[in-house]
Amino acid sequence: MKKFDMLTPIGLILGLAMILFGIINNSGLSGASSFLHFPSFLIVIGGTLGALLITFNLKEMKVMPTVIKAAFSRQENELPNLIQTFVRLSDRARREGLLALEAELEDVEDDFIKKGVLLAVDGVEPEVIHDIMNAEISAMEERHMKGRSILEKAGDYAPSWGMIGTLIGLVLMLKNLNDPTTLGPNMAIAILTTLYGTLLANLVFLPMASKLANKTEKEVFLKQIIIEGVIGVQSGQNPKILEEKLSAFLSNEDRERKDEAVAETLEENFQ
Repeated sequence: MKKFDMLTPIGLILGLAMILFGIINNSGLSGASSFLHFPSFLIVIGGTLGALLITFNLKEMKVMPTVIKAAFSRQENELPNLIQTFVRLSDRARREGLLALEAELEDVEDDFIKKGVLLAVDGVEPEVIHDIMNAEISAMEERHMKGRSILEKAGDYAPSWGMIGTLIGLVLMLKNLNDPTTLGPNMAIAILTTLYGTLLANLVFLPMASKLANKTEKEVFLKQIIIEGVIGVQSGQNPKILEEKLSAFLSNEDRERKDEAVAETLEENFQ
């Protein structure tokens, strides 16, 4: 189950707060307005978007909102529940046969688990199941990589467009060298585009891309465990042995939480 990830907005707010603190600490609250210049911001955003439109096709750009939304969501730690799901499937398969698992799948929400178990029910060889499910993982990684590459490219383009905006400002400043009073303000405005580009790249685009890469790694790890579970169920492994095998993937914290949950269940049963 996906939930809203508070760390992403907290990180964005913290980064902006540190910048604001640096500005106010050195120039006071009134000096903050000097860092706001809409034309400079528009050069960076418009230029970056234009470069992205050249780099990617329309179909790839349409997934941009979905990619950004994914950076604000997190997958709940489902590994302990996943293990119990395969223990339940293994127990029923040993008692009633693999065909009985089709009814059991009605309570399973994960499509990847359903696909693997149905392949097992259909009598597909374990090696073939392994190949099919790994191929799906590879396809998922490819899709995620394409979506993530948009943010990575935006992180590359934004500082460059910031520099382009600075060069535009410098050209305009040099045309007015006869008026020394305008040099300081014009220079400040020219440098702001570099600030905006660097800020967007290092606080928004690249961190989000890195977060999505980490999410993909965790999802691949989870799916590899699912493959192990499916093969274990198909081969008729003892539910207890399968549980111990899959529990090897749990962190120490998850193992302690799992043991506490089992102890509580046993305590409730004996009351």
